[in-house]
Amino acid sequence: MTVRLRQVVLAATDVDAVSAELRRELGLAAPWDRDPLAAGFGVRNHVYALGDRFLEVLGPLRDDAPAARHLRRHGDGGYMALFQIRDVAAARDRARRGGARVVWTYDAPDISATHLHPADTGGGALLSLDWADPPGSWRWAGTDWTGRAGTGAPGRVLGMTVEAPDPDALAARWAELLGVEAVPDVTFRRGDGGIVEVAVEVPDEVRRGRDAVEVGGVRFTLTR
Repeated sequence: MTVRLRQVVLAATDVDAVSAELRRELGLAAPWDRDPLAAGFGVRNHVYALGDRFLEVLGPLRDDAPAARHLRRHGDGGYMALFQIRDVAAARDRARRGGARVVWTYDAPDISATHLHPADTGGGALLSLDWADPPGSWRWAGTDWTGRAGTGAPGRVLGMTVEAPDPDALAARWAELLGVEAVPDVTFRRGDGGIVEVAVEVPDEVRRGRDAVEVGGVRFTLTR
């Protein structure tokens, strides 16, 4: 697959409380919480590996941070989606030609990131297009995933559900920016909640017979 959802981000007023609940409910290991770039966005964050995909909880360090503005408008909940792509140059060219402003880029030998302005992506969530080499690596999850594939907690992130007033238009816009016919791993439905649901696969001992759990304003559906 040339494009796949790799990381889902939640914004939270109390990072520690939401992070602890997420860890407890999904059987996650200790997070990566020493991201040297996080303070530049005015946030602190915890990144959890579930299989070879990731869940992140972040919260603002200052009132003028974008995450703080998001929380004032929407409260705790889904905030951002990171898609892994194969060609970063092509992705940035698509964004430029498609009229999507690039608000932040990062380039290192093993990873690149391109954050797109949410006003230009149709809404739903902040969108990031990320390239990684080798493909199984993911620097954002810490040293264990930098330049190599690490080991996540048992299970995997299967996908997410995004609400928008015009879900078909949002799906088409994201597909255009990602350079695909249909956005993988994402279900679009009518509403105004943005990222409202994340589907995860977890072991039976973590699921404990439950079909879903809500953490940080997001519903996590549980399968095995």
